[in-house]
This record gives sequence, structure tokens and C-alpha cells, in this order.
Amino acid sequence: MQVKETKAEGLSRTYDITITAAELDAKLDAKVAEMQPEVSLKGFRPGKVPAAHIKRMFGKSMMGELVQTAMDEASQKALNDNEIKPAGNPQYHLETEVDEIVAGKADLKFHMHVDIMPDFTPTDPAKLKIERPVCKVSDAEVDETIARIAGEQKSYKEKAASAKAKDGDAVVIDFSGSVDGEKFEGGSAEDTELVIGSGQFIPGFEEQLIGAKKGDTPSLNITFPKDYQAEHLAGKDAVFETVVKAVKGPVDTVVDDEFATKLGMTSLESLSDAVRKNIETEYTSQSRARAKRRVLDAMDEKHDFDLPPGMVEAEFSQIWQQVEADLKEGNVDDEDKGKSEDDLKKEYRAIAERRVRLGLVLAEIGQQNNVIVAAEEVSRAINQEAMRYQGQEKQVVEYFQNNPEAQARLRAPIFEEKVVDYILELADVKDVKVSKEELFSDDDAPGAAKKAPAKKKAAKKAPAKKAAAKKPAAKKPAVKKKPAAKK
Repeated sequence: MQVKETKAEGLSRTYDITITAAELDAKLDAKVAEMQPEVSLKGFRPGKVPAAHIKRMFGKSMMGELVQTAMDEASQKALNDNEIKPAGNPQYHLETEVDEIVAGKADLKFHMHVDIMPDFTPTDPAKLKIERPVCKVSDAEVDETIARIAGEQKSYKEKAASAKAKDGDAVVIDFSGSVDGEKFEGGSAEDTELVIGSGQFIPGFEEQLIGAKKGDTPSLNITFPKDYQAEHLAGKDAVFETVVKAVKGPVDTVVDDEFATKLGMTSLESLSDAVRKNIETEYTSQSRARAKRRVLDAMDEKHDFDLPPGMVEAEFSQIWQQVEADLKEGNVDDEDKGKSEDDLKKEYRAIAERRVRLGLVLAEIGQQNNVIVAAEEVSRAINQEAMRYQGQEKQVVEYFQNNPEAQARLRAPIFEEKVVDYILELADVKDVKVSKEELFSDDDAPGAAKKAPAKKKAAKKAPAKKAAAKKPAAKKPAVKKKPAAKK
């Protein structure tokens, strides 16, 4: 085998590798000799088939596998001999025809391209000075949250028969809709309780019920939105014959021990304690997230080294794919509006470089300090992921158990968080009291890097067999609004 370095630019290396036909033939002979005792062919005693006969019958098919194995072994030897730590899998490019190689008529010649890991010394976490914003939960915030919960538990009491419905009241109605005199599917319902002003039904429906009283039979004239989900109704004029069966007014919820017990608490005090703990947990999580951002900013500022081109390109491609999807949908950040594609690519490539650099730094710190992700932590993450696919939990767990790459995708964020925690333990961390608004502000330390677009959570397909068909849900009145799409 011959190995010759033909390119050494930055962190990129290219090697020309040659494995002679004679070397491949010797490997084939060794493989034949290895399998000979197990071969059983008609006309020969088991294990007594001549090697030459085996080679003649199966040599070409065996050579295909041997070529790939030889390339892998030769590439690994080239990396080891040159003390190279690859940043990703090497790329192979054959320079001779496969058929010629398999037939034993040509040497195996290929060149291997590989990016290498940069050589750097990570900064000492103990030398970092980090300000961590913290916020104390006030009594007013607890009271405000409980009041909001009480508002969500709002009840309604029937008014006098002569009372006219107003915005915020609930009406109990029967209705029947028609378009061009023809009733349509989903356009009728009975005993429907509708809060006027809730926006639950399409525009124009609720507003026309204002002023109605028990026993009234108003005819509601509406126009379905042009983008209505039922295409046969979109943009159509409709008439809904309605019967008002009751008008109810909202009843304020009294916040007391009885209210707390309805929520599963023993008293109003225990409810207040639970609410306070929930808010504290939220604040602590946000405080830690802000501290993490400042750790990453500090690490980015203190490290400047060449990056493996392939890693940067892969990260940029992932980011830019999401940016292009956002641009296509018109979902563009204010700071990106009006910028050319070249300017946007430049900015998001800088984000990709930051991510790769920080990933390498955190990986090195974690490796040097024996930060590991335990098997039970991965199992816990797999179970949490499986819970997202009701009815397919077993298939999802089996998918991850049998797919090392999928496990690695779950392990990576766990490892990152553990390294950040390790850094925060050693760093000089100073807690700075801030307001709630400051804690949850998008602004951070001066010079903070621009954030890449958040990855959308498209409807994921479970990595397993399809679940059995679900029972169809009961049809809802067609007059209801289409739920707003989550962004």
C-alpha cells in the first residue's frame, strides 16, 4: 500500500492511496482460506472444496466487499500513521474502475479527503467571570397568577328572561345554517353555549347575538372567510337561524379556601405556596438559561482557531435551510428585513462558525474533565421522547435502542448541559438582582451573538411502524373558527 499526501491547506488534508492488485488478491486468498472449512458444494465433501474452485465461483462477489474493507483499513492506517484526528468521516473518491479492480486487472487507487480537528487549549473555566441575573418572586406576582387562574375558572349564571345579552355574556343557542337555501354539513347544533367576544365562532356570528334575550330567534347573516378550512364554504354568504334558549352572565370566582380545594389544594395558603414554587422554578430556569448564554458568549470571545470546513458547511446548511423556509413563508425577523441574501448568508454563516467553535470547545472541556452522559440519562431521554408518541412508545424505544446515531442526537444536548453546569461550578459567578422584565428580556450581555432561527417542530413521524387508525372524532359545527396555526 502506498500513501501520499497531496493537499494540506488549513485543516483539510487529501491523500492518494494505492493498494496493488496483488495485495487485494492476497486478501482474497486469505478470505477464501478462512471460509473454506465451512463451504459445502455438490460433488465435494463438506470442508474439502478446493480453494481455487471457491475463488473461481465466488471471487468476484467477495472482492466487492474486500475492496470496501481495504479502503477503510487503508484510510484508517493513513490517519494513524499521520497522527490525524479526523473531524467527521473521510470522503473517498475512486480513480480506477470498480469492475477492473474486482476482476483483478487494476490496482485500487483512490484519494481520501478529510478535515482534521483543530489543535487548541480551552480556557480555564475558573478564570471566567459570569453575571447571572436572578429575580425574586413577589407576593403581587403570586396574587396576580392566582387571580388569572380564578379568571380561567369563570362560571356563568342564567339571567332574567328579559335580560339582553352583552359582550362577555354566555348564550345557550340552537342554530341551523344554510348557503343559498341549502343546509350544509356541520352547520347545525343544539344547546351550544357560546361566550360572546370569545372569538370561538367565525367573525360576525357572535356580534349579532348582542342584544338578544331568551326566546329570541335572530337570523344571523355572515360571510365565511376566504381562507376558511372547508373549501366549499370559503367566501360564501350564509344564514343561521338561531334560537336563544338562555342568557348567562359571568360570575366572579371568589378566591378562598373553597376555591383552592376545587383545585386539589388543602387551603388558599397551600395554593399560594404551590404557585410561588412554580414561578420560582420558571425564574430559576430562565436565570440558568441566561447564565448559559453568557458562558457561551465568554467562551466564544476567548477562543479563536481554524474550524473544520466540512463541519461549518454542514451546520450552515442546516441553519440556511430553516432560513429559506422562513423567507418563503414570510416569517422574517425584523432585523433581517430588507437585507440581501448575500448579507443574510454572511450573518448566518457566522452563527454556524460560532456553533461549531463552541461545540468543539465544550467537547474538549468535557473530555478533559471526564464529563460523561450515563446510560440511565440516555434511557430517560429516550423514554421522554417515546411519551410524545402515544400508542407507539414501544416502537419508539426500540428504534432508539437499535439506532446509535439517533441515541447520539439525544446524548449531545445532555452532554452540553452537563459541561455548562461544570463550567458554572468553577467560574466566578455573581448573582445580579433584576426585574422580571429584565430576566425575560431578549437582550443580553453586550456583543451577544445573533441567534439562529429556532427550528420549527414540524409534525414528526414516529420512527416506527404506523399506529392503528384512530377512531374519527365527532364532527364539530362548521361555523367554528379554524384554530390559529402555532408559530
